[in-house]
Amino acid sequence: MDASKEPIQEVVAVSDPGEIGRAEHNRGDRFVVFVSNIAAWLFPILMIAICAQVVLRNAGMNQAWLDDLQWWLYGAAVLIGVGYAVTTDSHVRVDIFYDNFDSDKKTRVNLFAIGWLFLPFVILSWDVTSSYAVSSVMSNEGSDSPNGLHNLWILKIFMNLAFIFIAVACIAAIIRYVERLHYPAIWRVMLAALPSTFFILNLMLYYGLWGVLWLMREEGASARDVSRHDLLDEIDIGNYETTLTVIAALVLTPIVILIARSFDRSRRTAG
Repeated sequence: MDASKEPIQEVVAVSDPGEIGRAEHNRGDRFVVFVSNIAAWLFPILMIAICAQVVLRNAGMNQAWLDDLQWWLYGAAVLIGVGYAVTTDSHVRVDIFYDNFDSDKKTRVNLFAIGWLFLPFVILSWDVTSSYAVSSVMSNEGSDSPNGLHNLWILKIFMNLAFIFIAVACIAAIIRYVERLHYPAIWRVMLAALPSTFFILNLMLYYGLWGVLWLMREEGASARDVSRHDLLDEIDIGNYETTLTVIAALVLTPIVILIARSFDRSRRTAG
């Protein structure tokens, strides 16, 4: 990079990190930045809500729904902001070594951090919060306060969808980082995010099997009964417990990557 452009880049990084490296962004990156720029307006709305509540509270007219609204706005903005930070690499780093790495080493560190550490956490978070969202919808969950914001299920559904948004940001970033080192074939992307590939396959197997068992359930069987089916129940392997879908995913993950690699080779050879 031309040294004369560095001060300009630093200014842009503070004012709009989404513009840094925009020429390198893929469709997923641009989608994340676009949504995040819209969601950024939640912060001034949040400030207005906080100030209004302070004034009303001091005037003896406390509004419980404003308290709830602040948490809703803050939660939504922060979750969207996580995806934006992944795409723009604008999160706070507490690393005394990273800045001294060369470009390729930084790329490999980012691939490991996102593909092997962060994205698996995001996938697990989505899986956990999906049950919270479903149960909240079924119970029509509302605020603890009679005057608060009800339909709390809206926030819980958004929280679950936000993890999908963050996952899109992670996958788009992984593709971009792989492209810096190699041709971004799908098998390279899956290998760069190996634990995430395994988790995704496991969830696809688990929920696919659950759906089949739900369709074949006996009359009167509940969703809980289906979840306790022998095919979905945990089995003992030595001192550990696991499910059949985890074992199947462990076997399928390398097979899927090898199949994707062979297809890529065939396509590139034919091309």
